[in-house]
Amino acid sequence: MLEFVIANEPTIRLTFFFGFLSAVALWEILSPKRSLNAPKLWRWANNLGLTFLNSFILRALFPILAVGLAALSAKEGWGLLNIISLPLWLSVIVAIVVQDIIIYGQHVLFHHVPIFWRLHKMHHADIDYDVTTGARFHPLEICLSMAIKLGVVALLGPPVVAVILFEIILSSMAMFNHANAKLPLKLDTVLRLFVVTPDMHRVHHSINAPEFNRNFGFNLAIWDRIFGTYKAQPDNGHVHMTIGLPEYQKNIKQSALWMILLPFRK
Repeated sequence: MLEFVIANEPTIRLTFFFGFLSAVALWEILSPKRSLNAPKLWRWANNLGLTFLNSFILRALFPILAVGLAALSAKEGWGLLNIISLPLWLSVIVAIVVQDIIIYGQHVLFHHVPIFWRLHKMHHADIDYDVTTGARFHPLEICLSMAIKLGVVALLGPPVVAVILFEIILSSMAMFNHANAKLPLKLDTVLRLFVVTPDMHRVHHSINAPEFNRNFGFNLAIWDRIFGTYKAQPDNGHVHMTIGLPEYQKNIKQSALWMILLPFRK
């Protein structure tokens, strides 16, 4: 069974990606939170086009990705969780939590180190906020993220199933918490005790610097509270807040090529 999952991992992840994308997109249509500024078809074509380009680049440049390295580590006995003896269920939980805090730390790093921010600001340059924003990252940032991920897998030695689960969780949660959709306040209040909700993460995409340097989490909501980066609501409210970065507010139609070249512009 495990061999089947590893062999079909790209298909499994792609199925979850399209399934969750469709579900969140339908939610946005039925219950939108904000009106959009840019033409939706244009944004979707370029944001998702860049997402598929990133997937192709990863497969082309990296001889082994996170799932494959986890399988190799298990075979060779590499990594902490392959050295110590823990029940599989506990190893899976530990691996997912460790990978999640690393993603949080990486996100903070990409905001505060100038050379990394040049890449990451492409994600924040989007003047709208919807499900496709959650998949909009610069190819170089995606490659750096994969290098960090491979380092974590090599040192931690997580079970293969934990890596596959985390990849699916990360992709799905990124689409969920970037949703331009309404969530009942009471439900949001409960959910954000555990996971990052759309209203919680939308604060992070505010045009105001004190707000976009808050709420770095993508999945588990606890890290922002532990490390003091949590902000409950935007100062101007979710409907009236401005999304994006000040210098790109007039760039309504941001093409994939424009996004790729963005870090190299003065």
